[in-house]
Amino acid sequence: MQQKGSLKIIEWEDLDKRKFYSLGVFMTLTTRATVYPASLIRTRLQVQKGKALYSGTFDAFCKILRTEGIGGLYRGFMVNTFTLISGQAYITTYELVRKYTSNYSPSNTVKSVVAGGAASLVAQTITVPIDIVSQHLMMQGQGEHLTRFKVKPKVMLATTKCKPTFGQTRDITVQILAADGFRGFYRGYVASLLTYIPNSALWWPFYHFYGEKLSLMAPSGCPHLILQAVAGPMAAATASTITNPMDVVRARVQVEGRSSVVETFKQLLAEEGVWMVTKGLSARIISSTPTSVVIVVGYETLKRLSLRSELIETRHW
Repeated sequence: MQQKGSLKIIEWEDLDKRKFYSLGVFMTLTTRATVYPASLIRTRLQVQKGKALYSGTFDAFCKILRTEGIGGLYRGFMVNTFTLISGQAYITTYELVRKYTSNYSPSNTVKSVVAGGAASLVAQTITVPIDIVSQHLMMQGQGEHLTRFKVKPKVMLATTKCKPTFGQTRDITVQILAADGFRGFYRGYVASLLTYIPNSALWWPFYHFYGEKLSLMAPSGCPHLILQAVAGPMAAATASTITNPMDVVRARVQVEGRSSVVETFKQLLAEEGVWMVTKGLSARIISSTPTSVVIVVGYETLKRLSLRSELIETRHW
């Protein structure tokens, strides 16, 4: 275990891997279910032209809930659960690369940047095809005119309420394959890497940075988990703000079927000016804040629960 200031960090070699992976799947699924509605709203806000559909995050939430029901906030969630695989890949890559990097640098910041970037590269390679299908499903309903692919009418209820089925996933998958071939499932891959590698590489150093600063300011005896739960959202808000412009470009490329990241960025800038960098930012921060709290509290708790049995008595918080 590494201790930075008074903030303790459980390292990979301290963990019982069977406990770690078993509990990790449950933690990841719970996190995704909690923040999925905000992710859907963020995607619709980023893809819409100006404020054609929604004036903001709260307006989008109310309109979707009113016209599409609670199911409308979970369009594409079923297929999105397959990203559990990438979640486990992310955690494993992060911890292993962090351990490997420690052989070359004792700096916690260096280890976090390198491990976070590498973990995101691996995770995005698995996630992008799932996200492509999921995002097209997110745009059904009020936003269906903004996407190239639409589910067949027979899978929609007469009242326009959304009924999540794998039939919708099959419809979208077949259409993407017919229109773009296998490459269609990796449309926007470069944009995703340019968004999520910096985001991940920034999140972990900021998380440790804020955690260390908070530990110095906190009163004696303040639980470490509380400090970590505060540091996580602060890191997420910082990283999200910095990388949001690229996230807007990524969403446009993947949903509208564009091929050029640079041209998409130029068009967004021409259409909406510098304000394009804030499109969906509040929804992104709203989704990333609880995600960070759940991830930090859940992940740190997960690591504590997964400590090797011979180490339990030697670790105190």
